[in-house]
Amino acid sequence: MGITERKERQRAELREHILQVARDMVMKEGFDALSMRKLAEAVEYAPATLYLHFENRDAIARELCVRGFQELFAALEPAARVVEPVERLSRLTEAYLGFGLKQPETYRLIFMEDARLSEALFQDAKEGAGPQSFAVLVRVFEDLEAAGRTPEGTLPARLAEVFWAGLHGIVSLKLTCSGFQGAPAEVLGQTLVTTLVRPAPPPAKPARRSR
Repeated sequence: MGITERKERQRAELREHILQVARDMVMKEGFDALSMRKLAEAVEYAPATLYLHFENRDAIARELCVRGFQELFAALEPAARVVEPVERLSRLTEAYLGFGLKQPETYRLIFMEDARLSEALFQDAKEGAGPQSFAVLVRVFEDLEAAGRTPEGTLPARLAEVFWAGLHGIVSLKLTCSGFQGAPAEVLGQTLVTTLVRPAPPPAKPARRSR
């Protein structure tokens, strides 16, 4: 390995180390605890070194936000492979709520801190974790529509958006209004599923044979 390659590897390793320490700081103390000065002390480098890798605190936060959404997408992937669409929707519900409630600081960073932090999530119309995650929700409603299980005349993309808004609302309520003695998140999630999915259509009657 040449000198240039070694320096590039060391630079990449330091950048990754900074991000990992920043993530640990956010997980333990919340997003407000993150500052360039405090982060520099934690990684044992001068603040000027951090600025060689990141423009400012918000740049670090945006990167953590993108990575957090990638983690959310990874959490949804096993459920997205379920073939039967109603079961898939239920599994997606469980996966989303589980992620949000088990990783509250990551969830807050993605969706509840500053809208500017999530701008990078949807800049890529196809390949980013944001569009891919939403596409998972759209596909399940397309399959439900094909099975006659969605409200007539409602686009799958619109139902996916309503579904996402409902899941986000449940997680947000549980994270910010812990004093409210409502139903458990799992119950609310299942209620959301049954609200958006129509009962299975009755089996078609066999055609009468003419005499």
